[in-house]
Amino acid sequence: MMGGYGSMMGLTWLFWALLILGIVLLAVLAVRFFSGGMNHGGTGRGQGPGADGPASGAGAARRILDERYARGELSTEEYRERLKVLGDDT
Repeated sequence: MMGGYGSMMGLTWLFWALLILGIVLLAVLAVRFFSGGMNHGGTGRGQGPGADGPASGAGAARRILDERYARGELSTEEYRERLKVLGDDT
């Protein structure tokens, strides 16, 4: 009566294990992608102020300006003056 079902039941656990492993892997990759984890840390390429590439434009310039101001490299007057040059004098 159990003809073909007996041999298939032994492989069912493998199917479910691979399915769960695939779902966990997708979840980990999704979290890393959406949190930007693939671009942070390490010593490989893609590090430093220009890591975003030329497409980031004024956003990258503003971020660098903010970082320099936070480190104390610029006075408040210099910071505001450079913000005006960037056209972001909020």
